[in-house]
Amino acid sequence: MSISDNIMSVKNNIRSACIRAGREPEDVKLVAVSKTMGTDKIMEAVNSGIRVFGENKVQELVSKYEALDKGLEWHMIGHLQSNKVKYIIDKVAMIHSVDSIKLLQEIDRRCKAYDKCIDVLIEINIGREATKYGICPEDLGAFLEEAPKYENVRICGLMTVAPKVNVPEDARPYFKEMKRLFEDAKSSNNVNVEMKYLSMGMTGDYEVAIEEGSNIVRIGTGIFGPRDYRF
Repeated sequence: MSISDNIMSVKNNIRSACIRAGREPEDVKLVAVSKTMGTDKIMEAVNSGIRVFGENKVQELVSKYEALDKGLEWHMIGHLQSNKVKYIIDKVAMIHSVDSIKLLQEIDRRCKAYDKCIDVLIEINIGREATKYGICPEDLGAFLEEAPKYENVRICGLMTVAPKVNVPEDARPYFKEMKRLFEDAKSSNNVNVEMKYLSMGMTGDYEVAIEEGSNIVRIGTGIFGPRDYRF
């Protein structure tokens, strides 16, 4: 199938999942994960109506941002080191992977230099996996209490990468727990915190994630096909 066909299929699946959950498909933002993909494939997606792209690595994001239409929206979805923030802060609309106060502090400092406020999501390690980034669920409350210190950062939601499962249904308990955390965080009443986005669900499990409340899904292989890691 072509990239255009894949996008149509993904959008149909999003619509079906929303119908099952009693939600509106327009409420779910589709982020095309373009890591390892060349600009030619990204342009195929653009020509099929995709405007929002997610990258995992700073260098890739910067090179694609500079090579492509500035009207596209870029999200940083991979682990972000504090010393790399300066390279992307003027290029991204959202950072999904904030996992430490140190990183939050650096994002705030860099935003001040551009006189801007940026949307960020707090990454939760919902499966408590040693190989994954993110804060533990029980640490979220304390993290949110730090938010008022950083005036140029707007915490607007949560993000997670669910543990790898054999069938999508097995991811449901993790997504349910994320939805509970999200709803609890809405009542935090902290300055600079407005829980709007729950970013969860990738190619293998996004329909279940939507059924459980996700409103941002990050789809890579489902749009672009298998990745060529020689890129």
